[in-house]
Amino acid sequence: MFTIKNIENTIIINKSKFITNLFYIDNLNDINKYLNEIKLKYKDATHNCYAYILNNTKKYSDDNEPNGTAGPPILDCLEKNNLNYVLCVVTRYFGGIKLGANGLIRAYSNCVKEALKKTTIYKLKDGYKIKIEFNYNKVNEINKLLENNIIYEKTFDKNVIYICEIEKNDLIKIKSLTLDTIILENIIIKTI
Repeated sequence: MFTIKNIENTIIINKSKFITNLFYIDNLNDINKYLNEIKLKYKDATHNCYAYILNNTKKYSDDNEPNGTAGPPILDCLEKNNLNYVLCVVTRYFGGIKLGANGLIRAYSNCVKEALKKTTIYKLKDGYKIKIEFNYNKVNEINKLLENNIIYEKTFDKNVIYICEIEKNDLIKIKSLTLDTIILENIIIKTI
C-alpha cells in the first residue's frame, strides 16, 4: 500500500484548465478541510471533482459533470496505483469546448496520472508511536537502532526517555533490548 506527498499540477485540455491537487489525509476532517480550501481557492471554477481512499473507505464526486465521467476515473487511478490515505481533487475551468463523456473520462484520468508522475510516492507500513526509557549507557545503541525513525521527543533525566515511531517489525528489536517500552498508539508510517 502506498500514499503520496501533497502536490498541485495544472494541464490544459481543449481549452479547459484542469488543476489537480493530491493530498495525504489521515481522517475525514482532513477531507473536508482540503475540499473547503479548494472550493474557496477556486470559487469561480466550473467543477471540483474528487475521489478519496481513506483506510480503504472509498468515495467520489462528479460535481455536476455527466454521471461517471470524473469521480470514477479519478478513483480508478488511485486504486490502480494501490494508494491509500489520499484525496485527489481535480478542478476544471470550462474552456468552451465540450469533450463528451469519453473525452471527460480520458481528461480526468490523464490529470491524475500526470500529477502522480510528479509527486513522491511513499510506502505505508504499520507501526507504533512508543515511549522507551533506558540508561545513558544505551544512548548510542538506541540512536543507531532509530537512525531512520522519527523521534518526537528526547528527555534526559535520571534515565533517557524517547517518544518515537517504529515499524511493527522493529518493536521486537526494541523489546529484545529489555527497555521499558510503552506503546502509545498504532500509526501508519510513510517510507520512501
